[in-house]
Amino acid sequence: HRDPTPRPPPVTHAALAGLTVRAYTPGDAVATVEVFRAAVTTTAATRYSPEQIAAWVGGVTDPGAWARDRSAAWTAVAESAGRVIGFADLTEDAVLDMLFVHPSAARRGVGRRLVETVLAEARRRGLHRVDTRASHVARTTFERTGFVVDREDDRNTVRGVLVPNLAMHVDL
Repeated sequence: HRDPTPRPPPVTHAALAGLTVRAYTPGDAVATVEVFRAAVTTTAATRYSPEQIAAWVGGVTDPGAWARDRSAAWTAVAESAGRVIGFADLTEDAVLDMLFVHPSAARRGVGRRLVETVLAEARRRGLHRVDTRASHVARTTFERTGFVVDREDDRNTVRGVLVPNLAMHVDL
Protein backbone atom coordinates (compact mmCIF):
# COMPACT_ATOMS: atom_id res chain seq x y z
CA HIS A 1 0.00 0.00 0.00
CA ARG A 2 1.58 3.23 -1.17
CA ASP A 3 1.23 6.46 0.81
CA PRO A 4 -0.56 8.96 -1.50
CA THR A 5 0.92 11.96 0.33
CA PRO A 6 3.10 13.89 -2.12
CA ARG A 7 6.70 14.02 -0.99
CA PRO A 8 8.62 17.25 -1.42
CA PRO A 9 11.98 16.99 -3.14
CA PRO A 10 14.99 16.50 -0.88
CA VAL A 11 16.52 19.65 0.51
CA THR A 12 19.94 20.17 -1.01
CA HIS A 13 22.99 21.31 0.93
CA ALA A 14 22.91 24.50 -1.12
CA ALA A 15 19.34 25.14 0.01
CA LEU A 16 20.37 24.62 3.63
CA ALA A 17 22.94 27.36 3.23
CA GLY A 18 19.89 29.65 3.12
CA LEU A 19 18.30 28.04 6.18
CA THR A 20 16.33 30.51 8.26
CA VAL A 21 14.76 30.00 11.66
CA ARG A 22 11.87 32.27 12.51
CA ALA A 23 8.91 32.53 14.84
CA TYR A 24 5.88 30.33 14.22
CA THR A 25 2.76 31.98 12.81
CA PRO A 26 -0.75 30.45 12.68
CA GLY A 27 -0.27 30.09 8.93
CA ASP A 28 2.41 27.47 9.65
CA ALA A 29 -0.06 24.97 11.11
CA VAL A 30 -0.53 22.82 8.00
CA ALA A 31 3.18 22.80 7.13
CA THR A 32 4.27 21.90 10.68
CA VAL A 33 1.70 19.09 10.87
CA GLU A 34 3.12 17.76 7.61
CA VAL A 35 6.66 17.91 9.01
CA PHE A 36 5.50 16.16 12.20
CA ARG A 37 3.74 13.37 10.30
CA ALA A 38 6.62 12.84 7.87
CA ALA A 39 9.22 12.81 10.65
CA VAL A 40 7.29 10.30 12.74
CA THR A 41 6.17 8.01 9.90
CA THR A 42 9.56 7.99 8.17
CA THR A 43 12.42 8.94 10.49
CA ALA A 44 11.00 7.59 13.75
CA ALA A 45 9.86 4.43 11.96
CA THR A 46 13.50 3.35 11.99
CA ARG A 47 13.28 2.80 15.77
CA TYR A 48 9.57 2.36 16.53
CA SER A 49 6.99 -0.23 15.46
CA PRO A 50 4.05 0.51 13.12
CA GLU A 51 1.71 0.33 16.15
CA GLN A 52 3.81 2.88 18.04
CA ILE A 53 3.96 5.18 15.01
CA ALA A 54 0.19 4.99 14.52
CA ALA A 55 -0.42 5.91 18.16
CA TRP A 56 2.08 8.76 17.97
CA VAL A 57 0.56 10.44 14.89
CA GLY A 58 -3.01 9.42 15.69
CA GLY A 59 -3.60 12.22 18.14
CA VAL A 60 -3.07 14.96 15.58
CA THR A 61 -6.52 15.22 14.07
CA ASP A 62 -7.61 18.78 14.83
CA PRO A 63 -5.64 21.45 12.93
CA GLY A 64 -7.16 24.16 15.15
CA ALA A 65 -5.93 22.47 18.33
CA TRP A 66 -2.51 21.97 16.74
CA ALA A 67 -2.29 25.66 15.83
CA ARG A 68 -3.35 26.68 19.36
CA ASP A 69 -0.74 24.37 20.93
CA ARG A 70 2.04 25.73 18.71
CA SER A 71 0.97 29.31 19.41
CA ALA A 72 0.73 28.66 23.18
CA ALA A 73 4.37 27.56 23.24
CA TRP A 74 7.28 29.58 21.92
CA THR A 75 7.71 27.81 18.59
CA ALA A 76 10.54 28.24 16.11
CA VAL A 77 10.20 27.18 12.48
CA ALA A 78 13.06 26.23 10.16
CA GLU A 79 12.58 27.18 6.56
CA SER A 80 14.67 26.51 3.46
CA ALA A 81 13.88 27.68 -0.06
CA GLY A 82 10.53 29.00 1.18
CA ARG A 83 9.48 25.63 2.62
CA VAL A 84 8.99 24.68 6.28
CA ILE A 85 11.39 21.82 7.02
CA GLY A 86 11.33 21.67 10.81
CA PHE A 87 10.12 23.16 14.07
CA ALA A 88 10.78 23.09 17.79
CA ASP A 89 9.13 24.68 20.77
CA LEU A 90 9.62 25.75 24.35
CA THR A 91 6.71 25.58 26.78
CA GLU A 92 6.06 27.92 29.70
CA ASP A 93 7.35 25.25 32.09
CA ALA A 94 10.80 25.12 30.41
CA VAL A 95 10.21 21.99 28.34
CA LEU A 96 11.45 21.60 24.78
CA ASP A 97 8.30 19.73 23.87
CA MET A 98 8.52 19.33 20.11
CA LEU A 99 11.49 18.87 17.77
CA PHE A 100 10.72 17.55 14.31
CA VAL A 101 12.62 17.80 11.03
CA HIS A 102 11.28 16.67 7.67
CA PRO A 103 13.11 13.51 6.51
CA SER A 104 14.19 15.30 3.32
CA ALA A 105 16.27 17.65 5.50
CA ALA A 106 17.46 15.11 8.07
CA ARG A 107 21.10 14.90 9.15
CA ARG A 108 21.92 18.34 7.82
CA GLY A 109 22.02 20.34 11.05
CA VAL A 110 18.41 21.55 11.04
CA GLY A 111 17.51 19.84 14.33
CA ARG A 112 20.65 21.16 15.99
CA ARG A 113 19.93 24.70 14.77
CA LEU A 114 16.37 24.49 16.11
CA VAL A 115 17.51 23.22 19.52
CA GLU A 116 20.15 25.97 19.71
CA THR A 117 17.46 28.55 18.88
CA VAL A 118 15.16 27.24 21.61
CA LEU A 119 18.02 27.23 24.11
CA ALA A 120 18.88 30.83 23.20
CA GLU A 121 15.25 31.77 23.93
CA ALA A 122 15.43 29.88 27.25
CA ARG A 123 18.55 31.85 28.20
CA ARG A 124 16.85 35.09 27.14
CA ARG A 125 14.05 34.20 29.57
CA GLY A 126 16.56 33.62 32.36
CA LEU A 127 15.92 29.89 32.57
CA HIS A 128 18.63 27.72 34.11
CA ARG A 129 17.44 24.34 32.85
CA VAL A 130 15.43 22.93 29.95
CA ASP A 131 13.89 19.46 30.02
CA THR A 132 12.72 17.28 27.15
CA ARG A 133 11.23 13.87 26.46
CA ALA A 134 13.28 12.73 23.48
CA SER A 135 12.59 9.91 21.11
CA HIS A 136 15.40 7.42 20.62
CA VAL A 137 15.83 8.89 17.14
CA ALA A 138 16.36 12.44 18.44
CA ARG A 139 18.71 11.46 21.27
CA THR A 140 21.91 12.22 19.35
CA THR A 141 20.72 15.70 18.35
CA PHE A 142 19.91 16.51 21.95
CA GLU A 143 23.21 15.13 23.23
CA ARG A 144 25.14 17.17 20.66
CA THR A 145 23.51 20.31 22.04
CA GLY A 146 24.39 19.54 25.67
CA PHE A 147 21.41 17.52 26.90
CA VAL A 148 22.09 14.53 29.13
CA VAL A 149 19.90 11.49 29.71
CA ASP A 150 18.25 11.45 33.13
CA ARG A 151 16.50 8.14 32.56
CA GLU A 152 15.04 5.90 29.91
CA ASP A 153 11.28 5.78 30.15
CA ASP A 154 10.13 2.35 29.03
CA ARG A 155 6.65 2.98 30.46
CA ASN A 156 5.68 6.02 28.35
CA THR A 157 2.33 5.36 26.68
CA VAL A 158 0.63 7.24 23.88
CA ARG A 159 -3.05 6.44 23.34
CA GLY A 160 -2.56 3.20 25.24
CA VAL A 161 0.52 2.09 23.30
CA LEU A 162 3.97 1.85 24.85
CA VAL A 163 6.28 4.36 23.12
CA PRO A 164 9.59 4.43 25.02
CA ASN A 165 11.50 7.69 25.19
CA LEU A 166 14.19 9.42 27.22
CA ALA A 167 13.89 12.05 29.92
CA MET A 168 16.72 14.49 29.25
CA HIS A 169 17.80 17.93 30.40
CA VAL A 170 20.38 20.62 29.78
CA ASP A 171 21.66 23.09 32.35
CA LEU A 172 22.05 26.59 30.95
